[in-house]
Amino acid sequence: MSKPAVVDHDSAASLPSIPAKRYFTIGEVSDLCAVKPHVLRYWEQEFTQLKPIKRRGNRRYYQHHEVLLIRRIRELLYEQGFTINGARNRLDGVANGSSPRSRAVRSAVGATQQTSNEAANNAFGNLRTELESIRALLAPVIAGTGHEDSANG
Repeated sequence: MSKPAVVDHDSAASLPSIPAKRYFTIGEVSDLCAVKPHVLRYWEQEFTQLKPIKRRGNRRYYQHHEVLLIRRIRELLYEQGFTINGARNRLDGVANGSSPRSRAVRSAVGATQQTSNEAANNAFGNLRTELESIRALLAPVIAGTGHEDSANG
């Protein structure tokens, strides 16, 4: 099994599909993610989310979600130009819901709720004003029938 001497970092679209199996060796993950094994071992130290199972002689076995995480790390570092710290912060932010995107969504939802509340308050205020003017118009009619107490209640 020969590996290319140079890894093409811009080939995320051409990465092979991930087979439906439970565990992957470091060599398989290296091929699936176009990242050399020594880089994977280094990333394990830098990204706390990346924790492959170790068995028999300290051999690493990665699960499907870890392969996806490695592809995401690869994308952040090689394609988007993040530093290790930047990629770590981005991944931590996504996990904690504090990424710029999630903050923007929360902000938009809050603004929409505030706008909806203001609109509802305005609508209720207008409705109350309209009902009070109808009541004022009906007051003489009610007074003429002897039902004043219902007009005041």
